[in-house]
This record gives sequence, C-alpha cells and structure tokens, in this order.
Amino acid sequence: MAQSLELLLIQFLMPDNDARRQAEEQIKRLAKDPQVVPALVQHLRTAKTPNVRQLAAVLLRKKITGHWAKLSPQLKQLVKQSLIESITMEHRSELHCSIGVLLRRASANVVSIVAKYAVPTGEWPDLLPFLFQCSQSAQEEHREVALILFSSLTETIGTSFRPHFADLQALLLKCLQDETSNRVRVAALKAVGSFIEFTHDGDEVVKFREFIPSILNVSRQCLAAGEEDVAVIAFEIFDELIESPAPLLGDSVKSIVQFSLEVCSSQSLDSNTRHQAIQIISWLAKYKPASLKKHKLVVPILQVMCPLLAESNNSDEDDDLAPDRAAAEVIDTMALNLPKHIFSPVLEFASLSSQNANPKFREAAATSLGVISEGCSEFIKDRLEPVLHIVLGALRDPEQMVRGAASFALGQFAEYLQPEIVSHYQSVLPCILNALEDTSDEVKEKSYYALAAFCENMGEEILPFLDPLMGKLLGALQNSARNLQETCMSAIGSVAGAAEQAFIPYAERVLELMKTFLVLTNDEDLRARARATELVGIVAMSIGRAKMEPILPPFIEAAISGFGLEYSELREYTHGFFSNVAEILDDGFIQYLPHVVPLAFSSCNLDDGSAVDVDESDDENINNFGGVSSDDEAHDEPRVRNISIRTGVLDEKAAATQALGLFALHTKSSYGPYLEESFRILVKHSTYFHEDVRLQAIISLKHLLTAAQAILQNHNEGAAKANEIFDTVMSTYIKAMIEDDDKEVVAQACTSVADILKDFGYAAVEPYISPLVDATLVLLREESACQLTESDDDIDDDDTGHDEILMDAVSDLLPAFAKSMGSHFAPIFAKLFEPLMKFAKASRPPQDRTMVVACLAEVAQDMGAPIAGYVDRLMPLVLKELASSDPTNRRNAAFCVGELCKNGGDGALKYPFIYYGDVLRGLFPLFGESEPDDAVRDNAAGAVARMIMVHPESIPLNQVLPFFLKALPLKEDHEESMTVYTCVSTLVLSSNPQILSLVPELVNVFAQVVISPNETPEVKAQVGRAFSHLISLYGQQMQPLLSNLSPAHANALAAFSPKS
Repeated sequence: MAQSLELLLIQFLMPDNDARRQAEEQIKRLAKDPQVVPALVQHLRTAKTPNVRQLAAVLLRKKITGHWAKLSPQLKQLVKQSLIESITMEHRSELHCSIGVLLRRASANVVSIVAKYAVPTGEWPDLLPFLFQCSQSAQEEHREVALILFSSLTETIGTSFRPHFADLQALLLKCLQDETSNRVRVAALKAVGSFIEFTHDGDEVVKFREFIPSILNVSRQCLAAGEEDVAVIAFEIFDELIESPAPLLGDSVKSIVQFSLEVCSSQSLDSNTRHQAIQIISWLAKYKPASLKKHKLVVPILQVMCPLLAESNNSDEDDDLAPDRAAAEVIDTMALNLPKHIFSPVLEFASLSSQNANPKFREAAATSLGVISEGCSEFIKDRLEPVLHIVLGALRDPEQMVRGAASFALGQFAEYLQPEIVSHYQSVLPCILNALEDTSDEVKEKSYYALAAFCENMGEEILPFLDPLMGKLLGALQNSARNLQETCMSAIGSVAGAAEQAFIPYAERVLELMKTFLVLTNDEDLRARARATELVGIVAMSIGRAKMEPILPPFIEAAISGFGLEYSELREYTHGFFSNVAEILDDGFIQYLPHVVPLAFSSCNLDDGSAVDVDESDDENINNFGGVSSDDEAHDEPRVRNISIRTGVLDEKAAATQALGLFALHTKSSYGPYLEESFRILVKHSTYFHEDVRLQAIISLKHLLTAAQAILQNHNEGAAKANEIFDTVMSTYIKAMIEDDDKEVVAQACTSVADILKDFGYAAVEPYISPLVDATLVLLREESACQLTESDDDIDDDDTGHDEILMDAVSDLLPAFAKSMGSHFAPIFAKLFEPLMKFAKASRPPQDRTMVVACLAEVAQDMGAPIAGYVDRLMPLVLKELASSDPTNRRNAAFCVGELCKNGGDGALKYPFIYYGDVLRGLFPLFGESEPDDAVRDNAAGAVARMIMVHPESIPLNQVLPFFLKALPLKEDHEESMTVYTCVSTLVLSSNPQILSLVPELVNVFAQVVISPNETPEVKAQVGRAFSHLISLYGQQMQPLLSNLSPAHANALAAFSPKS
C-alpha cells in the first residue's frame, strides 16, 4: 500500500483536476483499511517533498481516530515513535521556513489525537517526559515544537497535565523569557493561551498573574515584527484573566491598559488587532471597574477613547470593527459601571469638541453625550442645561454627520433622562420638528426615534405642538421610504399615547392609512406591517373603547392573518396589539379569546432558535483537503466557537407571555378554558434562560392568579385547585427573589408579592410569611443572586451601585407586610430593621435615604404603636432629611416625622416635650417661600396636623397656626387632606381660642376646599361642619367675610354646611 499511496498523494497535489479527482477516489478507498495508518506515518517521515508530508499528516489526523483501536500494539508503538521522530528530525532546510512550521504543527495535531486515546489508558507513558526534555533542548526547533505540542495536547489530554501544572507553568514562563529565540517566545505565548483557556481552577489561574509582564514583552515584539496575528493572543489571554472571578490582574492592570491603549491608538495596525485591544478595555470596565478606579486609569482611558470617536471610518471596514464604534461601546460600559468618574471628563471633551473646526470632533461631542446618557443619567440630569446646549447646537450644524449624532443623542436623552428631559420640551420639541425636515434621511430617521422616545413620557404639554407634529408625521407617512415610514409610525404612536383623547381628531386618518400597511405581504414590507399593527393598538388605547370597538373587527382580522406570514417581529407586535385591545375592551374581548389565545400559545411554545457555530478550521492550510480528509468514521470533537440566539423569537415569546396575563386579567372568569395551559407556560417561563421572558412571566402569573380566583370560586374542586395555583405562584416568587440573577425580574417578583398581600390579605399569605421574610432579608443584605458582584477590590460604600428600582421594590414589601399585619408585624420588623438602616448611612446616595425614610413612614403609619421602640433611632435621621436638597427626601421626611409623632406613643413623648422644638424648626422652612415644591409643603402641613392632634398642649399654636393656615389649601398631595382638615375642624369645633383668632383665614381656606374638584365629599363635609360651627358662634358677624367671597365659593360653602 505504501508505494501506491505515495503516488496517489503526489497525484492529488497535481494541478490537473481530473488527476486530482481520480487520486481522491482511490485515497478514500484505501483509507478504509487500518493499514493506511502505518503507510501515512511512513510518508510523513520519509516523503521527499514537504507538501506530501503535510498532506500525509492531515490525512493521518483524520483517519487515525477510526483506526487506532484496530491497530496491533506493535503498530501503535511504531506510530508513536515515528510521530516523535517526525517532529524532532525535520529536514534541516525546512526548519526555519513556513512549510516547516506547518509540518510541525500538522504532526503535533496527530500526536494530540493519538495522545487522546493512548495517554489515559497508559499506552504512552514516555510522552510527557519526552516533551519536558524537548522543551529544555539546546536546539531552538525542539523547544518550539515541544511548546506547540503542549498547546495542542491541552485540547485532548489537558487533565493529564494537572499533576505537572506547577512544572508546566515554570517552563512556560521560562520559555516566554527565552533570550535567544523569538520563535520559542511566540510558541510559549500560544501555549499560555491554550493552558489558560483550559484552566478553571482559581488557585492555578492566579499563578498566571506573574506571566503578564513577559506576555506584554512578547506581544510588543510581535507587533514590531508585523506579526499581529500572534500579538493578539495576549488579548485572548487577558480576556480569560479578566472574566475569571479570581483576583488575577493586581497591579498589572496598569500595564495591560497602557499596552491596550497603545495598540488601539495606532492607526497603522489592522482593525481587528485594534478592536481586540479596545475590547480588553471594555471587559475591564465591565468586570473589573473598581480596579480601573483604584489605579486611576479612568481618565487615561477616556483620553484615548473619546478622540477615537472622531476617527474617520474606512468605508471598506467592517462596522463592528470600526474604532469609533468600539470606542463608543467602551465609553457606554464605563458609564454604566463607573458613572461618577465618567461624567465630568466626557462633558469636558464634549464641550471642547463641540467648538472644533473638524466636524468629526463635533460629531464625537454629541455621540459621547448620547452614549453616556444611560449610565450617567443622574449626573446629566443635574447638568441638563449645558448638555442640551451642546446637543441642540449640534442639531443645527451644517454637517449631516453632526446632526445625525445630535438626533441620536436626543433619542438617548429622551429614553434615559426621564422625567427631567420632558420639562425642557419648549426648547427640545421645536428642534426635533425642524430636524424632521432635514435633507438627510439618516437625520430624519434618528429624529423620529428621538421624537418617539421624547413624547412617550409627555402628557398635556404636547397639546400646543400636536397639530404641527401630526401635520409633518402624516405627510412623512405617505411620502417617505419604508424605513422612514417605520420610525414615523413609532413617533405617531408616542404622540398618540401622550395626547390621549386629544388625539381623536387624527385617529380616523391614521387608522385609515394603517389599512394600507396591514395588507402588505412581501418580506421587505413585513417590518412596516408590524409597526402598523402596533400603532393601531396604541391609537385604540388613546381614543378608548366607545370609539374603537365598532371599527375594530377588520383590524383584528388583519392581525390574525399576519400570523401566517412567518415573521417573528410581526407576531411579536400582534401580541402587543391584542394586549392593548384586551385592556380597552375588558369583557368585550371575550369573543376574541378562541382566536387569539392559541396564537399566544403557539409563540410561547416556539423553539428557542439557539444556534451553535462550530470551528472546524484546523488543517485548512492546504486548499481542497476537505474531500479526502472527511470520514464518516471520524469523530473528532469540534470546538464550539460561538453560541447565538435568535432574538426575534425571544421578543415574540416575551410579548406572547405578557399577552396571556393581560387576556386573563381582563376576561377573568371567561378565561377558564385556557387557565391550565396558560399556567403551565407561565410557570415554565418563570425560569426561562432569558430575563425578558422571565419578567413577563412573573408579571403575568399575578394576573393569572386574579383570574383563577374568579374562575374557580364556584367549582366543586375549585378551592383545592386555587390553593394549588396560589402555592405555585408564591413559591415561584420567593425563589425568584433569591435565585434570579436579573434585578428587574426580582423587583417585579417583590412588587407582585406586595400586590398579593394587598389583594388577598394576610390570611392567604400567612403560610409563606417565614420564607418571604427570609428572602426580603437576603435582598436587604444585598446577598441575592442578582446582587452578587465579583471584583479584584472591595467596592466603596458610595459605589455600591444597587439598582434603585430593585431596592424600591424590596422596601415596598415592608409597608405591605405592615398594612396586612398591623402591630403583629413588629417581630418581623425587628429582624429587618438593621439591614434596612444600612441604606440610611451618610455615605449612601440620596436615593437610598429617600427609600428608607419613605419605607419607615409607611411602616410607622400601618404598624402603629410598636414603632415607638424605634423613635430614638429614627427621629435624628428624619430631621436631617427635612433639610435635604432633594424634594422627594424632604417630602418623605415630613410625612415620616408626622407618623412618628402620631404613633410613637410614650417612646415619642420626649420629642413633644423636649424635641418638638427641633421638629417644628425642621418643618418651618418647608412652609416658607423658599420651598419650591407644593407636595413638600402639603406633607409638612400633614406632619404639623398629626403633631397637633396627638399633643396639642406641646405646640405653640399662636405661633404655628398662622403659618399652617397660610399653607392651605393643599395643592398637590391630597392624600393628606383628611388628616389636615380633620385637625383644623377639630380645633374649630372645640372652639380653640388660638384658631378662632384666625376666622378670616379659615373662611378663605374652607371656601377653596369645598369648591375643589380634587377633594373628596368626606373632606368637604368635615370642612362644612367646622364652617357651620363658626356661623353658630359668630352669626351676622360672618357676613362681611362671606360677602368677600365669589358667589360660587359662597354657594359651595352653604351647600356643605349642615342645616341646624
């Protein structure tokens, strides 16, 4: 066989295609015989031409897997010996050329495959000793090939290296520092890359920290020699080190960042090389932000990344590798993880660059502000004026690229700077209106996006702009390209949502236009059809059931027919449309359930669509080896390169999951036929791998629970089934609170539990109180799965960046417990108190203290007397927050101080008698002209009212009442009305001399209260009784005061005054 095989190998390498095909067929036939192995080994060692030897090695690697077990021990020994010789005795003329490198690599790959079977069974005990010996040889090529083999063997027998790990690490470090051979240093770099990818043990990986200086030296040498493909191995190694939870980088993070910045700044390097360097900075910002802060690397990084935003794009370059795009991702990641340290340097860059003569820098100025708007939202909100000045100026720039960046930034602001950004609508909306007329389609498209995001949180402020906005949007909808029509529809949807009933004059025209989109069936038009479906649902929500229900059937039919078009985004938006329709029709939606619920089930049960890319690129150094090297018997495990998910399917599942919950909520007892399958799906989706689907499942389970109670209340076995569903839902929520790794999902689980306590009462939840309290405690201690972070360093208190939404939801659980349990909540509150108070430390951000004070106020209100035991701890905190710069803090503190005085009992007595002066001094500024927030003043009035009602003897009424009455009537927080006006009425009805000295002020307040549309009949009746008492006391003396009132006020007072 050997001779004929050699001829066939030579023939296969000929340029003649016919000859190649004949050789390929015969090689395939011979390859089925196990004797092909020794024949190929012989040619690997002895063939005269290197191409034949390389082809023999490639074929041997593919065929030996299927034949190894069939070989005799003697043949196996011959193969092993021959492979070692082929590696160490390469032809001298080929040692330093590229073909020699390829041959050694091909032979090493064969050794790796043989070792996979021979080493674990003890058939090749001398392999590792040989490699160690070879790696210390005086011959450069022997040291190099040993390292190549070490790299290759990690993939097949990596576990066999474990007992020798310390020796291997020492060897690799020594070879990285080889003073005589660059090739050995490069091979060592590659071997380190292989070993570090294979090593998962934390203690073993930590030892690689001392390799970093040598890795950087070798990589720099490779860059200088033009070997970028080798140099980037350093970045692959750093990637592994960064993602490891072990503290691997230490002080080396400075040199890694410096090297990465050097590489990404060098425009002479390949875009892929630069991109990998930028990616390392991004990973550091994501996984080791505290390290960047500790080593003062944030500003040096930004000094490179911000100017990279202004680097011109090579039009032939892959957008994903473009330095400006990659730099934007780094800045975004840094803003999310280090917002306090990012904002000022970026704002400084943007301010300077916005004046630059180079339009690329002006573009970078707007882009940088847009990019940081999510992470630095709180800091931008405090400096919104100068930031908007830059971006709105850029929107008027003569250069299209600058205007495009500005419209992008405005869209980001509209999304992440709510609600503060809306207060600037008078300056922002006219600029967006102008941008809708831009000559550039790109600017128009981004401006539609900005408009959509901006209007989403607007209310009646939009009304003055409604007509010009709709004029432009309707015109654009009829005369623009498809992509612009799609973003235009999103903008119309946001305008409709903001305008509500004021949108009715435009609804008919919009809905008529949508009909033309809802019949589109070409693939390229389906995205527009999806947007149109969504818009119909939004318009329906704005104009309401009465106007929408009669014209709805054709839109429902069009939406259902769209399901057959196999377009995931259309199905996603259709579920959203059905959800909106269910919300406006309520029980009127029952007729559509048989048609739409099966569609939601279908989407929920879709295959995830995950896809795995497999890297089979090994041995492709010689073209067209695919045919002869493929073998049905070969079972080499391919290396997984990438796992991707079809996000369209995820979005569709999330929308369908949401729809099931809303269908159940709005049709209640009529949802019975779908209850069981919906419940099965929602429970399954509550542990789905993607957080968007889990979030909707957690929300929908609460809706389904509400429907289940209505459905099962009259069934024979309804109680048992309802209890079973209740138990599963509660268990799901408790598990999510502790184990789910997404903060938004956990926050929603907490909110759902609070809602269940409110809707179902304590008795229903009592069996779950113990695990619920334990889960709440875990969250307050920031020890749940979604709160655990890993870093090289301890994070400062002020950087404990828990999610505000999460902790607000957690803190809402305590008042929910208190409201449902009353004073019985006291022993549970005792457990939760200290973990809660951690968030009130001076080092915590203001929003943490807002959360604590609001929570404490509601607990004090509903738990009642047991709060007395905490007054000494709480009152100093609350009094301090009365002077906070944040109006929300002042408002919560005023409410809290009142509840503490009201419910503090004997424990609060020291405050009336000793510290009431402190409390009143703290509240006094909130009644003055300097207090800009009406809600704060209303809550201060509520606090004083509670203090008066509990300890009137401790209040200097002659000093307090003039300021108190001057703050009335309440203007914003009417939840305080009953407390405030009951206090006033009580004083009047008891003929308190201090309040009777203020009758003119009282009459004025009473008149405004009884005519207010914001006050309840109960409040007005209370005021009416007090007014009647004044009439009974003063009779005709009241006439001059009443004559000063308008007829409407006087009549209203008379109407609410009880007739004697």
